[in-house]
Amino acid sequence: MTLDLSAHFPQYTQFNPLVPVWCVTPDTGGVIHRFFDTSPFSPSGRYLALTRFPFEDRLPKPADIAQVLLVDLETGVQSVVAETRGWDTQLGAQVQWGVDDTQLFFNDVDPQTWQAFGIRIDPFSGTQKKLQGSIYALSPDGKWGASPCLLRIGKTQKGYGVIIPSDSIPSNKGASSEDGVFVTNTSTGECKLLVSIKEIVDLCGQFFPAAEYKNGDFYGFHVKWNPQGDRLMFILRWIARKQSLVRWLKNRPPQRRLNLITMKADASDIHVAIPDSEWSKGGHHPNWCPDGETIMMNLNIHGEGLRFVKAKYDGTDYGTIIDQIPGSGHPTLHPNRRYILTDAYPYESVAFGDGTTPLRLIDLQTGEEKTLVRIHVDPLFSGPKRELRVDPHPAWDSDFRRIAFNACPDGSRKVYIADLFHLL
Repeated sequence: MTLDLSAHFPQYTQFNPLVPVWCVTPDTGGVIHRFFDTSPFSPSGRYLALTRFPFEDRLPKPADIAQVLLVDLETGVQSVVAETRGWDTQLGAQVQWGVDDTQLFFNDVDPQTWQAFGIRIDPFSGTQKKLQGSIYALSPDGKWGASPCLLRIGKTQKGYGVIIPSDSIPSNKGASSEDGVFVTNTSTGECKLLVSIKEIVDLCGQFFPAAEYKNGDFYGFHVKWNPQGDRLMFILRWIARKQSLVRWLKNRPPQRRLNLITMKADASDIHVAIPDSEWSKGGHHPNWCPDGETIMMNLNIHGEGLRFVKAKYDGTDYGTIIDQIPGSGHPTLHPNRRYILTDAYPYESVAFGDGTTPLRLIDLQTGEEKTLVRIHVDPLFSGPKRELRVDPHPAWDSDFRRIAFNACPDGSRKVYIADLFHLL
């Protein structure tokens, strides 16, 4: 869809961007799009679906209400299409599109029971359907939502689930048979536990030796469909239980272990694609490649700093994608397999050291890197554990021409669009 963004939105020009960039929420603060692996652009390309925080100067509390915001890129009009208590500071309410512009999904929380659930809404008519399960990632055909337990996810890292009172958060003991990957039928609303953490750990026991994992508990984190909708990835985190300082100093065991699990959509063919033995060297943010069988992520594979690394879903074909370019941020591989798009954390080596960070485009054919945009990402208040940090999370539209990203040049969260058409 061809849109004249300059007709309604101010252009961002600081640090001379390499491509045209517009702020599409110029008069609205506290706004983010979800994540780098789902697109905030509607299937038609006309609308952007976002989460708007009620404030930016403190951490949210249970039952605080955020808004689901729709931006019409053709007219410039913003509309609040729903309110929600089912959000957190990094991925908002997990707002994402179904197969057309009349299907928008997000999460909510019942403050009477403190249970999380998904909502499917037609943003134009307002018609809603409540789902039994929560939505973390939608399958490409929009028929299934997959999710970890959004109540528990904050046990390992704040900002990615929903906010409920601490005494209502369930805890796991070892490898739980009641927690794992949940899937929800978006037509009927029915939810089921697709596979439990216990089943995964039992099946892949060689990666989870009892002596190393006995003094801690497993929790689920990111869940992602591949582009074909026939496989899932699941980040399985293990955190050590509290122990005496004397014992900790004597043994110095790792406090967290990370394993990347893959499986078919029916929970068969389960593998550990990236084991903790590799992840513990340093790394972050796995993502599916366009072929649906390969995973890429940042890993310190050779002890020389982060690189973009790939592995097949079963852990084979493991190695760097490009040796001479450092990894960073939240990488995606363009469907033409030629370009990697990513951002960078302000502390990473490719950032500028002044609160600004680059959006990076790496050409795998020529080995060249270009900085598309340099922009400020340090908010006025980032929280005691940086729960309120602003990550750009660059995400493509369905045509792989434009990207949306988060930033805060004036200290308040805003969403931007960059047009890469003439560059690609």
